[in-house]
Amino acid sequence: MNVKNYKTILCIAAAVAFLGAAVFCGFQIYSHYQQINEQTEAFAEIAEVVENAEPEEEPPRDKDTPVSEGEDILAKYKELYLQNEDMVGWISIGGTTINYPVMQSRNNPNFYLKHSFEKEYSDLGVPYIQEDCDILTSDNLIIYGHHIKGGRMFGALEDYKSKGFYEKQKTIQFDTLTEQAEYEIIAVFKTVAYSSQGYRYYDFVNAENEKEFDAYVGKCKELALYDTGVTAEYGDKLITLSTCEYSAQNGRLVVVAKKAD
Repeated sequence: MNVKNYKTILCIAAAVAFLGAAVFCGFQIYSHYQQINEQTEAFAEIAEVVENAEPEEEPPRDKDTPVSEGEDILAKYKELYLQNEDMVGWISIGGTTINYPVMQSRNNPNFYLKHSFEKEYSDLGVPYIQEDCDILTSDNLIIYGHHIKGGRMFGALEDYKSKGFYEKQKTIQFDTLTEQAEYEIIAVFKTVAYSSQGYRYYDFVNAENEKEFDAYVGKCKELALYDTGVTAEYGDKLITLSTCEYSAQNGRLVVVAKKAD
């Protein structure tokens, strides 16, 4: 084989390899977005279950008789809870796409980072609560969600970088399985995770005393992108929403809110 033919064969082989790689990458991208669309539809169907649930009348019960486990779950969440007992609540924010179940898997902390409500692999995951939080007693419930482009999942929190948007949507609806509740936003801030340069907001779950609680709220307001005019006092219950923020490596966008009276 002469040198010219050898070079031609090498060029053809390289072109075929490049084309194969391009096709593979194209397929991967297509599959990713197809999966996102399918999972978005699945979340819409889950939301319909909640919206269409028939309210139940509470049966008469002796006040001294303890409530059986699961008996006091709100009617609109019962069907979903029976499908997946990792469900601990529901979060929604007006003016956004956020309208999702909230999960917790203490023995497998980040399970719902990459799994669907049906416990199958998912690029969207499901919003979930940090494993060391107690849904009923913790001072601060830290809720994680993926930042997906197009305002999907907690990508919708990106709008809160604008005070103008905050002025339109100052509250978050976060229900446990047994109680509906509204939360007033205290602060929105950016930080960096897993770095000495960032604020470890995820370390604050329970306050040992008033000083520790005030320090957390104070730091969040110090870092805030704008002043909401809202603060919290020792004894208030907080939620802290966390998602990726891409202006810095390991960046995080954080929204902190207190339970309204």
